[in-house]
Amino acid sequence: MTSLFPGAAVAQPPPGEARASAVQRSPLETQGAVMRDPGSLTELRREAEKASKDLEVATRALEERRAEIQASERELTGKLRELQEAERAFAQVRQPLSEIVGVLYQQSGSNGLESFLAGNGDTSALRAMASTTHIVAQRNQVLQESSRLQAERERVAAQAQELRADNLLAEAQMNAEIETLKARSDKIVKTLTQALVKLGVKIDKSGQAANGCNPTRATLTGDFPNGLIPKLYLCPLQQRGHELRADAAIAFISLNEAYRKRFGRHMCVTDSYRSLAEQQSVYYRRPGLAAIPGRSNHGLGLAVDLCGGVQNFRSPQFNWLEANGKKFGWIHPQWAYVSPFEPWHWEYDPKLGSLL
Repeated sequence: MTSLFPGAAVAQPPPGEARASAVQRSPLETQGAVMRDPGSLTELRREAEKASKDLEVATRALEERRAEIQASERELTGKLRELQEAERAFAQVRQPLSEIVGVLYQQSGSNGLESFLAGNGDTSALRAMASTTHIVAQRNQVLQESSRLQAERERVAAQAQELRADNLLAEAQMNAEIETLKARSDKIVKTLTQALVKLGVKIDKSGQAANGCNPTRATLTGDFPNGLIPKLYLCPLQQRGHELRADAAIAFISLNEAYRKRFGRHMCVTDSYRSLAEQQSVYYRRPGLAAIPGRSNHGLGLAVDLCGGVQNFRSPQFNWLEANGKKFGWIHPQWAYVSPFEPWHWEYDPKLGSLL
């Protein structure tokens, strides 16, 4: 079945066995490859975001389709109502005309018509005949118009019935595709969550961490003030006690795996997401070395402070992270090189990350 949504064809695999195999293999086989390839988490995140986008596009298309259906049905209903009103108006005219025609025929038969045929007709008889002919013509015109309106009403009613049947079928197909897209999105997110668990991310029994690690929910953190993001929207890191918003966390975990392969140990983290209260505490304890509370990227779940050698400018760890961080969307911001000088401070760039 051909997809009803542009860019969201999910009912059939792409043509070509190799391409179809790659698409089908990606989410699940990547799960087994996560420990070997840090970039596989990025691939899963990208697939989850695409599946979510396809679902969003399909849902919007369904809503637009429903709006079009309602508009067309309203138009047909209005036309039917106008035709019914016209029929009632013609019915009110038709009956008096029929009665008048009958009376005139009777009068013509007794006074005018017989006299006219006998050659004794006068002007009044001719006038009566002319009036009768005119009224009969009017009645015939009304009858024809009434018949036309009836036929038109039947045609529009049939059209409305056919439209409703087509709309019901189209909506059923669209709903089926949306369910398929939703199932695909859920499956990819579940695969991503399982991969994170294998890498040591702790997910509690309530599943809140799983929700917080869903990259399709990452932008929802923008609905909350800096430092007031609910725990439900934050994803834990392998470093216990630390968390970031989902896309930043997934990228950091991938970066951490690459770092571990290079240096044989996980990255050392001293700070990640900071609540508003924590920002205030750091601001007063470390004046000049912390952003004004409510303005820190830590409060957006997009920044970490690192140790384990990274905090030492031009150390092997710092240089490696500087050279490789961008591959995962992580950068050392320009200001941190000079004012204030903070080699330990690193930030996730969502725009950069979305291009990976």
